[in-house]
Amino acid sequence: MEVTTVTVEVSITRGVLFHLTGLADGAVKESHDRIAAALLNNGYKFPVADITANLAPADLKKEGSSFDLPLAIAILAANEKMSHDRLGDFMLVGELSLDGTLQPVKGVLPIAIKARAEKFKGIIVPKANEHEAAVVDTLEVYGMENILQVIDFLNGTTAPEPCFVDTRKEFYEHQYAFDLDFADVRGQENVKRALEVAAAGGHNLIMVGPPGSGKSMMAKRLPSILPPLSLSESLETTQIHSIAGKLHRDTGLITQRPFRSPHHTISEVALVGGGMNPMPGEITLAHNGVLFCDELPEFNKHTLEVLRQPLEDRQITISRAKYTVTYPCSFMFVASMNPCPCGYFADPTHHCVCTPGQIQKYLAKISGPLMDRIDIQCEIAPLPFKDISQSTPGEPSAAIRERVIRARTVQTERFRDYRNIHCNAQMSERMIHEFAEPDEASVTLLRNAMERLKLSARAYNRILKVARSIADLEASETVQVQHIAEAIGYRNLDRSDWAER
Repeated sequence: MEVTTVTVEVSITRGVLFHLTGLADGAVKESHDRIAAALLNNGYKFPVADITANLAPADLKKEGSSFDLPLAIAILAANEKMSHDRLGDFMLVGELSLDGTLQPVKGVLPIAIKARAEKFKGIIVPKANEHEAAVVDTLEVYGMENILQVIDFLNGTTAPEPCFVDTRKEFYEHQYAFDLDFADVRGQENVKRALEVAAAGGHNLIMVGPPGSGKSMMAKRLPSILPPLSLSESLETTQIHSIAGKLHRDTGLITQRPFRSPHHTISEVALVGGGMNPMPGEITLAHNGVLFCDELPEFNKHTLEVLRQPLEDRQITISRAKYTVTYPCSFMFVASMNPCPCGYFADPTHHCVCTPGQIQKYLAKISGPLMDRIDIQCEIAPLPFKDISQSTPGEPSAAIRERVIRARTVQTERFRDYRNIHCNAQMSERMIHEFAEPDEASVTLLRNAMERLKLSARAYNRILKVARSIADLEASETVQVQHIAEAIGYRNLDRSDWAER
């Protein structure tokens, strides 16, 4: 997301060789053949001369095919086949096909932001990327179909209109256009309440229930009740997806919170990012949104363990021999799981065939430190027939979202003097004592719950955080007994006798 401007320098002298310097990778070195074919197929000859092309700064590794266009234009200008008067006014980026067509590239949005910061008049990009780049205001963005259009424009023989995007109109138009809505969910009021509390405080959540109880269905509707992205969050999220090449054509800003749901066979690198050429992983693509892990115990245990640090720090630093890179990853972690390998432990309508040892081994796949980072644990029972068959729709997402937004507004005001703290889930222990200190009756209830339900010690702070969010939903300035009581009900998996129950 931090862009460095690369200056393409070309020198042509007598000879027959082509030299490309500046720590270029394989894709950049192959540009020679693409450029030669593109120029030949558009009426220009690749110079038969000794050509030295340098990509400055020379000590920075260059990757990808986005240097094709500036290299081709620099070679033509150095060979005096086109004017070079306007080259300093524009930043250029694009991959060339053999027929001269410009193909889309990754990371155009942060490149456009850099072009504006460095006072370029405009930027020339492939046509498929123009909508993405035009999100940046006060910068002329020209989307070109092929290299001939670029040459004519830089020579001054054509004057196309720059692409314009009304960023604010596009941002506000699509904020609430969700395909999935909680109105479609029949019954399961206790689960919907847990999701509302999680959304209100930004809490991580896990749902435990038999197959077909609606865990995935409700998790996919969670973005529809989250507070809308701010414009700065939207821009940051769009940059991440631009770098990863996940933006669709004609997409400007991402206006809804991301929802990422990786398969349980995902590798560690795909989840956290990295690789030979570093790329954001699923946790970074979920930044400002939701990461949903369905059937959590089926994930590789080592892969799950790498989530512990990102969940705590809300960023991931990947260190390799050749690079160190830090990606943002502030997301809500939502997971679902069956209570046992067959899925029907404690299900009144199905017989469980698992032994106690199998159940214990299955639950042990999720470590204590990872479970420690999940504030809300919600058990889901199978839906009775009368709830399935009812025709009355459930409460719509818009009504739930309105309550969540009010609660988040309270938290924004509460944490205005704290850096990087935006919701109750991010509170430190000192902040918990300041903003969620229980009264005498609540302390008594907590003590009894810890002793009688055999809750683990780590559950204490989680209960207070969740209770603070419940209080915010009810516009209560203080955390009261009923808020503590409801929060205690969201710590079922912490009970030492949960599997026996």
